[in-house]
Amino acid sequence: MQHTLNSAIALSGIGLHSGAEVLLSLCPAEPGTGIVFVRTDVTDRDNRVPALWDHVVDTRMCTVVGNKAGVTVGTIEHLMAALRGCGIDNAVLELDGPEVPVMDGSAEPFVKKIDEAGIKSQDVPRRVIKILKEITVEVNGKTASLKPDEGSVFAGAIDFDHPVIGNQKQEVKLVNGNFRHDLADARTFGFLDEVEYLRRNGLALGGSLDNAIVLNKDGVMNEDGLRYGDEFIRHKLLDAVGDLYLAGAPVMGAYESDQPGHALNNALLHKLFAMDDAWVWVDLFSEPEPEPELESVAVTLDKTEDSSSVLSVV
Repeated sequence: MQHTLNSAIALSGIGLHSGAEVLLSLCPAEPGTGIVFVRTDVTDRDNRVPALWDHVVDTRMCTVVGNKAGVTVGTIEHLMAALRGCGIDNAVLELDGPEVPVMDGSAEPFVKKIDEAGIKSQDVPRRVIKILKEITVEVNGKTASLKPDEGSVFAGAIDFDHPVIGNQKQEVKLVNGNFRHDLADARTFGFLDEVEYLRRNGLALGGSLDNAIVLNKDGVMNEDGLRYGDEFIRHKLLDAVGDLYLAGAPVMGAYESDQPGHALNNALLHKLFAMDDAWVWVDLFSEPEPEPELESVAVTLDKTEDSSSVLSVV
C-alpha cells in the first residue's frame, strides 16, 4: 500500500551549493500526490515543483528540478533517497529557499526525521515501475543500465586516481532495511583542489568538513575519517536511489552503472520512458516493510497512458 508521513516535521540547515540557511518541512500528502516541492519564499508565481524526471533542469554536481514558471529546487537527491528508502510515496516538501539543506552530506538526517514524524499507511495500492527489458545509456564514456529483476537492486563501480578511493564496487538490494544499514549515512565527497573552481561557478558555497568528505592529494581531511572504507561508491549509489525515485514511483529492476552520476541517471530515465515496451505499471496490495520485498505483486496493469501523463502530480 501507499505511505505518507504521520505528521509534519521541520528541520533546517545550509544549502551545499548556495550556502544559504533553509527551513524544510516534510508534510503528509493524500494518496496519489507523489513527491512535490513547494517554495514558500516564492509568492508571485507557481511555486510547486514536482519531483519528476522530466522536471530536471540541471545535473551539475547535484540534481535540480524546476517548473515552467522558472522556480527551482536543488540538491534534492539525498532527501529523495531517504523518502525512497523509508517507503514514502506521498509528501509535500515545503522549503523557504532554492536548495534542500545538505545536513551532514548524507541521507541519514532525513531518515531520522521521517522516523520521528512516523509513517502512515494509506488505503491505496502502491504503484511501481517494473522493468521489462534491459536498457543502457552512455554519457561521456560512463554507462548505466536497468535490467528486469523481481526486486530493486542498485550496483555500481567507480575508479578515481586517488589513493583513498581507487576502484570501488558495491551492490545493495533495497529490502529488509538495507538502505538504512548500507547507504543512508554515506556522505558526499569532493576534492580540495576543485573547491576554488566550484565556488567561482557558484557551487559548493556551503561546503565544509561538516557536510562532506574532503580529500587533498594525500588523503581524507575530515578528522573523524570515513564511515566505510568504500563510502565513496556507497554515496554514489545513494545518489542513484534518489535520482531514480524521480521516475515517480519505485523502480522494480536492477540498476547498474560504471561511473554513476546525476546526468547519467537522468538520461537513463529519459530513455526508459521513451520506450513503451521497456516497462509497465504494477500495483502492490501488500502491507510491506519500509523497504519491501517486491515479490508480493498482486496485479499487473496494462499501460493505457503515456509516461508523461501517468507521472504528473498535482
